[in-house]
Amino acid sequence: MTAHASPMKSEKNRPATRAEAEACARSMPLDQIDPADPHIFGLGAELAYFERLRRDAPVHLTPDSQFGPFWSITRWDDIVAIDTNHVAFSSEPAIILRDPEEELPLPMLIAKDPPTHTTQRKAVNNVAHPPAIAALEPLIRQRAGDILDALPIGEEIDWVDKVSMELTAMTLATLFDIPQADRRKLTRWSDVATSSEDAGLVISKEQRKAELLECLNYFTEVWKERAASPGGSDLISMLATSEATKNMDRFEYLGNLVLLISGGNDTTRNTISGSIYALNQNPEQYERLKANHGLIPNMVSETIRWQTPIAYMRRRAKQDMEIGERVIKAGDKVAIWYVSGNRDESKIERPNDFWIERPNSRQHLSFGFGIHRCMGQRLAEVQLRVIWEEILKRFKHVEVVGEPRRVRSFFIRGYENLPVRLHA
Repeated sequence: MTAHASPMKSEKNRPATRAEAEACARSMPLDQIDPADPHIFGLGAELAYFERLRRDAPVHLTPDSQFGPFWSITRWDDIVAIDTNHVAFSSEPAIILRDPEEELPLPMLIAKDPPTHTTQRKAVNNVAHPPAIAALEPLIRQRAGDILDALPIGEEIDWVDKVSMELTAMTLATLFDIPQADRRKLTRWSDVATSSEDAGLVISKEQRKAELLECLNYFTEVWKERAASPGGSDLISMLATSEATKNMDRFEYLGNLVLLISGGNDTTRNTISGSIYALNQNPEQYERLKANHGLIPNMVSETIRWQTPIAYMRRRAKQDMEIGERVIKAGDKVAIWYVSGNRDESKIERPNDFWIERPNSRQHLSFGFGIHRCMGQRLAEVQLRVIWEEILKRFKHVEVVGEPRRVRSFFIRGYENLPVRLHA
């Protein structure tokens, strides 16, 4: 891989609006495209870049980025081929393009290969089993109802803060068995862990490290309690008592905490917000849903595809491999872009449409494939289904009254703010 200067690294060369960014996507030289630029995600322009890459360079090399050179895989079949081949493509040492920091390495089970990945995943997998989720559903429903009943009618509110964050934080606090009063600490730690350096959430690496160590200190006390009283069914009890995880060092514990917190927080919360935005963007689909509540499960799956809350995963080639007539060398970084695969015109009918009656709507890439397929997918689907069952009981319409402010991240595809007004 040869280094090459990219103009997207210069603020003065960056587009200021979504329209400008989309125009750049169509016209700029291929070797200057850096899809791992949080700025274009913050503008909501990323899909134009991936449309260009799928057409002109489905296996694309960014020769120079803030993370060094990396390959982008943008078509469905190639993404699945890599995601299901952990022998040739490793998840170590990280699932994001940024390399682990020496002072805060954060190893985690999703960034490990078998056999370590297999045994550690098994340690916490029970939380995602159907009986556990079924037992949790009544509590999710009660909380969803309480959250919605507390909202003012006719006033502008931020849906992200008042609903999406609240429900997911409450569910996470239950899964960790920590006080509900501490639930927003989980939201903050998740945001700090997954945000890019220039997202504006923290002012320095030192602040980021300090806040994540605060998370570690908090959960170290929880670990001590659960280890001293085994038999609990919460996530920390599982980690503290399983043979595969009970001897983790502190940074591996923190890494797995970050994984569990962000996996349960970012994905569901941004898809809840995304469902509101998507239905408002497609009012005829919203009317169909109001007329037929039986479409909720299919709408949930379509939203998860349409939103794709985790944009990509990183892999490392363990051997020379030919993909799409390009040779990826052993050691190269590879980004498999789920957000692009979920819009692949060669695989998905009307891929850019939000179509709540889409046939086979659960066939999407948002949860990944292979050994790393998201173990919390059923819980995410339940939370989305339940919140919409409760929304449609209470409100004639949830109206988006302004453009959302998007998360400035190329890993988490989501919303910082979504202004809405409720109609009784």
